[in-house]
Amino acid sequence: MTNTSFLDKIATVIITEYQKIVTDIIVVLPNKRAKIFLVEALKKQTSENIFSPEIISIEDFVQSIAEIRTIDPIELLFEFYEVYQSITDKKNQQSFELFANWAKTLLQDFNEIDRYLLDSNHVLSYLKDIEDIKKWGIEVENKTQLLENYIDFWKLLPKYYESLYEHLLKKGIGHQGLIYREAVKNVNTFSKSIQGKQFVFAGFNALNASEEKIIQNLITSNQAKIYWDADQTFLNDPYHDAGLFVRRFKESWKHYNSHPFEWIVDDFSATKNIQVIGTPKTIGQAKIAGSIIEKINIENSTTTLDKVAIVLGEENLLIPLLYSLPNTVGALNITMGYSSKNNPAQILIAKLFKMHTNALSRSNSSYVFYYKDVLDILTHPLIEPYANTSALVGIINKNNYTFISHHKLLELNNNSNDLFLLVFQKWETGSIVVLEIISSLLLKVKNNLSNENEEEKIAKTFVYAIFKVINKLINYYSKHTEIDTIDTLYAIYKQVIDLAEVSFEGEPLNGLQIMGVLESRVLDFETVIITSMNEGKFPAGKSQNSFIPYDVKRELGLPTFKEKDAIYTYHFYHLLQRAKNIYLLYNTESEGLDAGEKSRFITQLEVEKQPKHTITHEIYNAVLPDTAYSPMVIPKSEKVMDRLKEIAEKGFSPSALTSYIRNPIQFYFQKILRISEVEEVEENIALNTLGTIIHETLRVLYEPLVGKFISEIDIQNCIKQIDFEVLVQFKLVYKEGEIKKGRNLLAFEVAKRNVFNFLKVELESIKNGDAIKILELEKTFERRVEHPSLPFPVLIKGNVDRIEERNGIIRIIDYKTGKVEKANVTLKSWRGLKDDIKNDKIIQVLAYAYMYEENANGKPIEAGIISFKNLKSGFLPFNFKEEKESIAIINNEIQSNYLEQIVLLLNEILDVTIPFEEKIL
Repeated sequence: MTNTSFLDKIATVIITEYQKIVTDIIVVLPNKRAKIFLVEALKKQTSENIFSPEIISIEDFVQSIAEIRTIDPIELLFEFYEVYQSITDKKNQQSFELFANWAKTLLQDFNEIDRYLLDSNHVLSYLKDIEDIKKWGIEVENKTQLLENYIDFWKLLPKYYESLYEHLLKKGIGHQGLIYREAVKNVNTFSKSIQGKQFVFAGFNALNASEEKIIQNLITSNQAKIYWDADQTFLNDPYHDAGLFVRRFKESWKHYNSHPFEWIVDDFSATKNIQVIGTPKTIGQAKIAGSIIEKINIENSTTTLDKVAIVLGEENLLIPLLYSLPNTVGALNITMGYSSKNNPAQILIAKLFKMHTNALSRSNSSYVFYYKDVLDILTHPLIEPYANTSALVGIINKNNYTFISHHKLLELNNNSNDLFLLVFQKWETGSIVVLEIISSLLLKVKNNLSNENEEEKIAKTFVYAIFKVINKLINYYSKHTEIDTIDTLYAIYKQVIDLAEVSFEGEPLNGLQIMGVLESRVLDFETVIITSMNEGKFPAGKSQNSFIPYDVKRELGLPTFKEKDAIYTYHFYHLLQRAKNIYLLYNTESEGLDAGEKSRFITQLEVEKQPKHTITHEIYNAVLPDTAYSPMVIPKSEKVMDRLKEIAEKGFSPSALTSYIRNPIQFYFQKILRISEVEEVEENIALNTLGTIIHETLRVLYEPLVGKFISEIDIQNCIKQIDFEVLVQFKLVYKEGEIKKGRNLLAFEVAKRNVFNFLKVELESIKNGDAIKILELEKTFERRVEHPSLPFPVLIKGNVDRIEERNGIIRIIDYKTGKVEKANVTLKSWRGLKDDIKNDKIIQVLAYAYMYEENANGKPIEAGIISFKNLKSGFLPFNFKEEKESIAIINNEIQSNYLEQIVLLLNEILDVTIPFEEKIL
């Protein structure tokens, strides 16, 4: 029988031993999933039509004995809260969200106490006594109210247990433990009521005390048989955890004193090819699993992937794995629970809660949204394609809307559809209404997704899982109207979402099987790929969520991490038991969130290596290029040259020339491809925005003074207008942005101070006798450059901030809000002017002088910068410093040398043979 699957053997037993009474037998398996595989095994072994036996899971079987309906963890939490309120003093009662934090753990302990048939009073009083002993040394007068409440909590535990038990029994509902305890009480009655029926228990490993009692009772009354899947390698080794439970049952069950133990097999020692593969990070394991499947497909093109299983040690590997599978994988079956925490629909609801609770909590009475919350929702993949809001996103970004009222938002999106209206419907009328809005929204999202696309099918499963949770909450809230604030609702939602899993169920008999560890029970595959073979992941580690300490669990016979480890060990070795090709994938990283050392199971396989096992080790690292990054190089195509000619005709600005010097690729993107920066909300005023505001304010203040000599009175009038004008410019430039709070208020004051300081310096100059005449403000000038070496004439065109005549000298001024020093505008040699980005300010101011020269009517010209962060230095003119001599007036020689350098730069830009090459800064 070697390498015959366990379910095939069970099918043989049913057909040969129970053929005449097949309709009277009930096969009990560890989980529901194995039923389909057993029916398939029965089909293979008979050529004629037969009735299938009844096949049920152990949980359904125990439930049928107890005759109690099982309730989900969410409903149980609400039922427990009802009981808690009825027996706890009103003054000591906690809110639901605080209660839920400890109640979930306590309910797990109640469940274990019941499953293992322990005396609840004994266990829970034991816990109270432990706490009493811990506080023994504290004098009575030193016991605070907090400490008293703490001791009272432990005293109340037995009462909580008993009241909850009675409360649930009255309603005919219960958690798993309660159902198991009641089933044990009812097993004799049940046994008598099903005379003539025969039970076959198959494929079990760890049984709790209730299951043991029920099964032994039925075996003793000759109404049942149990078939184990015990491999002799583990059973005969007294220290091997994979056989821990089965060894215990073989030794302790009286039945085996006079009956054979069935079945002991010898499959694990058969020939196996085991490949241990290490790779960095979770995503690496997903990629390798995908490549293994591709390899199997290529090597066995005629066979299907039905006998191949990928077992995920970590559920969050599912989505990366689905993206990593090759296109050649046709049928796919996912059978596993997936935590709702990573569910995209859950993330959408969490963002909705955040947006609406923030809107409700604004200090004023209006319903105001924060722009980031709005954009978070509008760009969510379940909303963005269907809400028709791309124009709205653009408006919010362009106009710097930081806070948007509900009314304004609807006004801005004039073509709102139903989905948009549901997302932004006000949450002001109580929790049930909010839950109904969310329910309708999820239904709308579900209807937007198609069934044809595999990704959208999975998204639908995610949405449906959250939809079920929301509808359950509506049901519970209608019975518990006392908890009705949105904050409480969100806290409850966060608590219950932890208990809600997405269940993937597919067509199990067809194609590649992707499953969790527990879903692999009883099943056998030829090829098995197991991921996350790291300590803490597989096996899961020692953490346990319980109020009952380890030593108490040991003494009472409750399972500890030792038993949980043994269960994991059995599942692992059972996966390997009949497999021929095994791939064990683990994360090689020892640091980071998903890190951990290699699983002890891998080491165990090496230490206990069977003679017919081949174990190989590989480490896969990502292929790293020889160079970390290759700079971009873009040759000048015909279209690029046409665009350059177009720019040359329309005009190169001085900033375009300096952007080429800074990085030719930046020039290529901005000027050739015309790619502008992405429009985003500027929540805090950026430096360039602040610069624009200061520039514009000075332009407006000085505009009435153009063409005349400025007096002290003119400047004093300007100073009076600063506050008003800066505010006007803020509104124009910063649009709907918030300027009366936080950092923006500081920026507003900085802008006013900069303008005031500038005017103060100007006033001092006039007082000191300077004759200042404003000639131009924010005016565009241009001049054509013609040179024999250039392929065609080039226009230089730019906007000059201010041109004035001061004491007979023309002064061309460029304002800079950043800090500029004298050294930034001082040149020592013309050679290499175009190659050094440090010369960008010089290239700019000399370009302005070159463009204005023909308008100067022979008057001397200075060109330079006024830096608002260095106002004490005043005007910083360009000066050419050769040896000890410094020249600030821009004479013919300077103009000629500058022109020569600009022609060299333009030739480089326009040379078809010189590509745009990225500078790595």
